[in-house]
Amino acid sequence: MNKFAFMIHAIDVHDVSRKFGFTRYLPDRVVENLLRLAPPIKASTIKGIRSEHAEVEGNFVACTLTSRQMMSLPTDVVINKIIRTGKMAEKMGAQILGLGALTSVVGDAGITVAKNLNIAVTTGNSYTTATAIEGGKKAAEMMGIDLVKAEVVVIGATGSIGAVCARLLAREVKYMTLVARSEEKLEKVAQKILLETGLAVKVTRDVKTALRRADMVITVTSAVDTVIEPEDLKPGAVVVDVARPRDVSRRVMEQRDDVLVIEGGLVEVPGDPDFGLNFGYPPKLCLACMAETMILALEGRMENFTLGRDLTLEQVEEIDRLAKKHGFKLAGFRSFERPVSMETIEATRQRALNKRIALAHA
Repeated sequence: MNKFAFMIHAIDVHDVSRKFGFTRYLPDRVVENLLRLAPPIKASTIKGIRSEHAEVEGNFVACTLTSRQMMSLPTDVVINKIIRTGKMAEKMGAQILGLGALTSVVGDAGITVAKNLNIAVTTGNSYTTATAIEGGKKAAEMMGIDLVKAEVVVIGATGSIGAVCARLLAREVKYMTLVARSEEKLEKVAQKILLETGLAVKVTRDVKTALRRADMVITVTSAVDTVIEPEDLKPGAVVVDVARPRDVSRRVMEQRDDVLVIEGGLVEVPGDPDFGLNFGYPPKLCLACMAETMILALEGRMENFTLGRDLTLEQVEEIDRLAKKHGFKLAGFRSFERPVSMETIEATRQRALNKRIALAHA
């Protein structure tokens, strides 16, 4: 039976107290200092992942740093902690390691980690992209958006993920605008889309103007600060935020109950999976980045699959094909780290409709 591991870390110090209760009585800085010195931890055993073709098992392994530490500590310190955690996964028998959350972002996005381990490494970005597109299309349908008639905007379209998202969506839409800082790079992506699909897309550096017309938005910039604010969006818009840190301001969640922001889909895992951890999701569900590692293990593809900042259309299509082969499927949405119910989406759609009617009669 093939074995895998998936690396996690605490989002903040409050996550640590769920595992080690005594830390809730300590100052945050003390907890973070303890984490920096702590060895990696086996968080849980993962069992029951079965497709029609294979069965695998694995472990969640925890890199003992918080998100804040991942972003603020020297890069070499963080990468060394990640490598040390990967070495523990090796000793536990893992043949492939998935990098979760910020462990997949730090430094060169997994390349250095892979060079220092004797097992395969993947970040999960390929399946995350595939499910983001699938989830975006499904969310648009549920919000009453006809993609053939819709204005689709891709922000960060010159990056590897943004370009792949644009190329995939260009096969199905008629109106698309690409947004990025470099018009020269935008024109290159637009030319590739024209050659591949025959679609002539618009390009612009003006994020705000593009957003005001958008029915569906895919956003995946490398910006440190948010780029989408509440006043930028039209009623009923669907925004798929693939960026980390996120591109959509939290104020959108607080002030715009007539738009739908999702972060990519939750995935239903085949078999009878027991993750040994409670992520706050219904049974059998996990994040797409986690699922990519499981899919590769089930397929016996013990290879570095998604690493670095580059991503190809072929990778996304291949992992999507393998996911369907082994019975993985999109199962739900998240927005600002919280699951989004079908009832919430319907209520959002109705509020957007009412707002459009009110604006038309104003």
